Amino acid sequence: MATTTTITTTYSGERKRGYIATALLSANTIANGGVMVNQNIKYKEVIKQMAVTGLIAEGSCDFDATGAVVLTERYLEPSEYQVNMQLCKKDFRSDWEAISMGYSAWDNLPPDFQTFLVARIIAQVAEENERILWTGDDSNDGEFDGLLTLMVADAGVTNNVTGTTIDSTNVVAELGKIVDLAVSSNEAIISKEDAYIYIPQNVYRAYIRSLGGFGAAGLGAAGFEDRGSNQTIAPVVFEGFKLFVANGLPSNKMIFARSSNLWFGTGLMDNQTELKVIDMEDIDLSQNVRIGMRWTATVNYGIPEEIVTYGVK
Repeated sequence: MATTTTITTTYSGERKRGYIATALLSANTIANGGVMVNQNIKYKEVIKQMAVTGLIAEGSCDFDATGAVVLTERYLEPSEYQVNMQLCKKDFRSDWEAISMGYSAWDNLPPDFQTFLVARIIAQVAEENERILWTGDDSNDGEFDGLLTLMVADAGVTNNVTGTTIDSTNVVAELGKIVDLAVSSNEAIISKEDAYIYIPQNVYRAYIRSLGGFGAAGLGAAGFEDRGSNQTIAPVVFEGFKLFVANGLPSNKMIFARSSNLWFGTGLMDNQTELKVIDMEDIDLSQNVRIGMRWTATVNYGIPEEIVTYGVK
């Protein structure tokens, strides 16, 4: 059964080259190093964790063993996902692109359309993977349990801040809540280079707007360097902690964690952007073109006690 193809066209006059698509959410959590990527997992990868405590004691003449070593393990087990589409070339003969298909009855998909479609599919898969990475639900077809889904179900994630709707008037106070809990619950994490406050787009915009209106704090109504709401600080920080804008995070949800403590597992990262287009004409003499992607993916995290959530649990 072919993929449903709906073409709306008048086919009168000439068209201007190019296609227009709705804006897609950038898949930035993986691309920008927001999680640790574990590749080359064919079935399952077990990750060992070691905690060493109580090492130092008062000096004495005797050998008196101290400390404790605790070994635990978590695992990454990627599931397989795919995109399968089938288009019939005949459907495009009444469209603007008909001439570009050639005059022979043995024709091809319009080349501009094919190029655009390939890019569009890859971008949309990346967008969905970004969303699923955070909020995916394994009970939904084509999804795995995302990081927030795992955290909600994990009794070990005990450092949680009750959330609210965030805007420029309360964003500083709400960011302060997640930082205060992170510092009080695990002070050792605050010195780590890869510690981030993961924020969604709405919190980022609220924070940037707040930076342009610190008049009450004595910094001038135009904010940092008189830039108003056009702040261009890079990286964006809050009380010394870097903010990571994760496009897949839902509004008003935040996470404090180390990027090395959040894991994405897959077979090959190249599969995430590899799309195959096969014209079936020389195989079964049909007028169909098949388009396919296949990849594996999953997520997990290491030490739940190091994670602080906001508005999640």
